[in-house]
Amino acid sequence: MKTTWITSLTLAIGLCACGGSSETPKDEAPEKEESSSAGNPLTAPLDYVGAVGKAKKSSEKRLNLANIQNAIKMFKAVEGRYPKALNELVTEGYFPRPPRPPRGMRYVYNPKTGQVGVR
Repeated sequence: MKTTWITSLTLAIGLCACGGSSETPKDEAPEKEESSSAGNPLTAPLDYVGAVGKAKKSSEKRLNLANIQNAIKMFKAVEGRYPKALNELVTEGYFPRPPRPPRGMRYVYNPKTGQVGVR
């Protein structure tokens, strides 16, 4: 009798501790996997190369945007206005040549506000 009670208690504690709903709570959206091979040791080298490529593209974009914004600020300080186009920064000598946006993207410039972005 005592053994049955201890076994039942152990089983109940184990179910409570390990139990949990396998369903995703309704207020939380499930996380999306970026690729179906995430965590697969056979595709790890390819996943790594892909991640390095994305990081390089992101860092180039940020660095180029920062350089362009600085050139726009210097132009505004000297000329008293924002450049009409990004090419004006090149013609006025703020850049030797226009920085190239990351592959598949382009710069979007607003001459009224002096803001530049990448799409």
